Amino acid sequence: MIEVKDLVFEYPGTRALNGVSFQIKPGNITALVGPNGAGKTTLLRCMAALEVPLSGEVRIDGENIHEYPRACHRKLGYLSDFFGLYDELTVRQCLLHAAASHGIQADEQLRVTEQAAARLGIVDRLGMQAGELSRGLRQRLAIAQAVVHEPQILMLDEPASGLDPEARHSLAELFLALRDQGMTLVVSSHILSELDEYSTDMLILREGRILSHDPIEPPAEATVRLRVSLTEPCRGLQALLSGLSGVSAVEGDERSVVLSFNGDAAARHHLLKSLLDQGLQVCAFAEQQRNMQSAYLESVHGQDSQEGVR
Repeated sequence: MIEVKDLVFEYPGTRALNGVSFQIKPGNITALVGPNGAGKTTLLRCMAALEVPLSGEVRIDGENIHEYPRACHRKLGYLSDFFGLYDELTVRQCLLHAAASHGIQADEQLRVTEQAAARLGIVDRLGMQAGELSRGLRQRLAIAQAVVHEPQILMLDEPASGLDPEARHSLAELFLALRDQGMTLVVSSHILSELDEYSTDMLILREGRILSHDPIEPPAEATVRLRVSLTEPCRGLQALLSGLSGVSAVEGDERSVVLSFNGDAAARHHLLKSLLDQGLQVCAFAEQQRNMQSAYLESVHGQDSQEGVR
């Protein structure tokens, strides 16, 4: 659905994007992550046809968005990090204005307004002024404005900025609901914990280049990461564990390690029993869940190691 090819963008004296290429499949929620200044906002603005790159192209359903921006704008919604609302207008008036701005016919504007409000769970706030809404509800109204024209794609830049934990969780549930309704989402953030609940894949941007673009999925069913901790240190713990059947990639110290283990629940039981039979004072033996933070660090550290070898 979305194809970015060899995208280059420059500000005076700075190359913000340097040969960026990737594809996003329909129905995905792609987390666009990276440190501040990595080029995330610039990339989103180029993808939304709000900035013209120096070279390269962005295609949606095969159409070049910079050659046919109006046609592509009908297929996508965009919400910037710093968005504005008309505080003196009611929620209904804000949505009607957004619908008219997107060129929706007058006899359809009320229908799409009510549909967008229902999607975002703000039907009961239609009569309130935008300036009276909480931060979380303002965010929902802004997203409703971005999807009022029923786009196929929604791009959001730091959508959870400034929200409390409850509002962030509510936003995560909303994104999953929008995906279930057939929408493809691209969500930018440098706070990985807020992306864990809903992302299907992670695109890492660093210094204007794509570091990796991989699905977020658990390890293969038979392979797990286990953390083993002892009450007392054991000299040579890593070597001891590395010699056991099914164990690999042991990392840690003499008191606590994380290892990869290939085996089912029964095999894990025998591993623990073996450790206890050898006199190790095991106080923790648990599967370590892989999240976006660990996936991100693996990609970054892997890239740093490759650059070090060069």
